[in-house]
Amino acid sequence: MEILTLVGVAAAVVLAYMTMFFIIALITKDNSIADIAWGPGFIVVSAAVLFYTGTFELRQLIVMGLVTIWGLRLAVRIGRRNIGHGEDWRYKKWREEWGKFFILRSYLQVFILQGAILILNIMPVLVIHAGGGTSLAIPDYIGIGIWITGFIFEALGDYQLDVFLENPDNRGTIINSGLWRYTRHPNYFGEAVMWWGIFVIALSVPGGWIGIIGPLTITLMLRFVSGVPMTERGMEDVPGFEEYRKRTNAFIPWFPGKG
Repeated sequence: MEILTLVGVAAAVVLAYMTMFFIIALITKDNSIADIAWGPGFIVVSAAVLFYTGTFELRQLIVMGLVTIWGLRLAVRIGRRNIGHGEDWRYKKWREEWGKFFILRSYLQVFILQGAILILNIMPVLVIHAGGGTSLAIPDYIGIGIWITGFIFEALGDYQLDVFLENPDNRGTIINSGLWRYTRHPNYFGEAVMWWGIFVIALSVPGGWIGIIGPLTITLMLRFVSGVPMTERGMEDVPGFEEYRKRTNAFIPWFPGKG
């Protein structure tokens, strides 16, 4: 099936999905719901496109499963963190700065922009759904292994961070143990690695190289736009952070330096 057709289907689904959550955000006066909607959005789009193709081959089902595991885990974690705690500070700041244009800019810059990034990010899945009828090959198994590695980094990194934050003695300090000893953002690194794994799986189907748009998008976003930079702006005043930043890689895990 033509990949452009599936991109069109994905775009239509994303538009409806993000518009629905925008309306919910208006009603609840909380744009933080965009963060919760992020992971499940991939599940909805992947499932919609898969049903549109009507093929349900093994590779397609495997990737659908990987996307579902990632999306649900992320949504549950963000939901537990956000629900009942009010709007995230980023969205509160924009609510004040955007003034009378808040509704329009929220729709375009929060929900629709996020939807556009989602479509770019999910490209390897769309490629697999478009031509996933071939037998499993070596790239499939390598890609699954890479995905599992990334999932461990993201899930374990999040778990270690949650345990750290739950301890009152750690308030006002920086986590530098476990995976966080080797990278300042093991969860972001893991998320990027998972999408590189799905891209490797896509190399088993014709035109699979097009899927590189996905992992490139998420890696650049996490490392240079919304992930590492935005998170660290809120950590700069925490005692010990500057020393931690000097001795620990921002993204790719490596042994810590001397600072």
